[in-house]
Amino acid sequence: MPKWTLNEIAQAVDGKLVNSEKTDQIEGVSFDTRTLKEGSLFIPLTADRNGHDFIQSAIDKGARATLWSDPIDKAPQDIAVIQVEDTLKAFQSFAKYYLNEVSPKVIGITGSNGKTTTKDMVAAVASAKFKTHKTSGNFNNHLGLPLTILEMDRDTEVVVLEMGMSEKGEIHVLSEIAEPDIAVITMIGESHIEFLGSREAIAEAKLEIVEGMKEGTLIYPGEEPLLKSRIDKGWVDEKVKTVRTFGKQSGVDLYSTEIETEMKKTRFKTHQEQEAACILPIPGEYNVQNALAAILAGETLGIEREAIYGQLADFQLTKNRLEWLDGVNGSVLLNDAYNASPSSVRAVLNYFKGIEVAGRKIVVLGDILELGEQAETMHRELSTAIDPDSIDELVLYGDFMKALYEEMTGKMDSQKVHHFAGDKSALVSYLNASLKPEDTVLFKSSFSTGMLEVVSKLSQDKK
Repeated sequence: MPKWTLNEIAQAVDGKLVNSEKTDQIEGVSFDTRTLKEGSLFIPLTADRNGHDFIQSAIDKGARATLWSDPIDKAPQDIAVIQVEDTLKAFQSFAKYYLNEVSPKVIGITGSNGKTTTKDMVAAVASAKFKTHKTSGNFNNHLGLPLTILEMDRDTEVVVLEMGMSEKGEIHVLSEIAEPDIAVITMIGESHIEFLGSREAIAEAKLEIVEGMKEGTLIYPGEEPLLKSRIDKGWVDEKVKTVRTFGKQSGVDLYSTEIETEMKKTRFKTHQEQEAACILPIPGEYNVQNALAAILAGETLGIEREAIYGQLADFQLTKNRLEWLDGVNGSVLLNDAYNASPSSVRAVLNYFKGIEVAGRKIVVLGDILELGEQAETMHRELSTAIDPDSIDELVLYGDFMKALYEEMTGKMDSQKVHHFAGDKSALVSYLNASLKPEDTVLFKSSFSTGMLEVVSKLSQDKK
């Protein structure tokens, strides 16, 4: 855990020291008193609630110092205080200062889907040659990204930062903090279309990732016309020195060939490497595209292809992404319920269709959120991705999934398609009673739908 002096922090955030005699040094940073550790700097953020109101809790947990933007006469007297105008901006300035001090290679990753998987792959590849730090979980916003930076060790050589967004301008802020040397865009889908209005606007928002770059490398799916057209018109020319592309066929810098998918792994070759295959310890043909982006990132760092393949063969995927679990009644659960978009639902359904299992195949889908006025249409259109002959039951949950239920009742036996809304207990009870030994159940949903609660109650893996 890195340590800083109070003078160092005050200078970094253009703050004023108060009660500086209380401590000279802090170790660690937290904006959440629930996770705060002894000796930390507390960041009282002001959003829906005023974090300054929790200062006593932070002191009780062992905070040695705090940033402070409320009236100074309300500041605590028993710990050191750094007075600033805006605690969020000071937090981000502190992260940028520390990033510049450590000076690792920075890899920023964004996209509508596949950000976290690609982050995990890129970090594994980079660690073949460099001490690497990466975003934990999906701490990928204006709070998570600076926290990730401030948690890295001083001898970090590569930091891999996931960059999420819901509105235009958010990735710009993250890119300005991180100043990535390598920027990766995984894909352009429909996520956050509720706030941005169109896939075109989503593509433009994702391209904000280059705005903090200084003659870096951009890696993107070269077959995505919404990106290619803008890049060809010079959108990134001022910031990007090198552009590298990946895809499924010729016309890009790196494309896949001979893809073979199995229940728990995927094997593929590239047009550049026809002899050796890359083996991923996760299923799904769509993950090959994430791997291609990771290969290009690794090569940009100067890592040999053999070492890249070796790292990808053993990389660890963040929890709740394509996670196999033992379920109740001897069933098997495939948990992919952390995030969802129409594109990612179609991709995982295509994978699930192709695998062979011992018992029945059951698909459980929850609402896909942030689709705005197009939500009902996009849920209904998922019917084209569902082959009634390839699954034994379709279980849908949530208000938006009612549209897909109505569509599928005309395509499947009515006894094989079910819809639940409201309290999830009825869904849990149904699955608990109906699952049989060797049934394989896919769960896919947006995080806020709460499907992970259902998975947890049906899982035998309580770790």
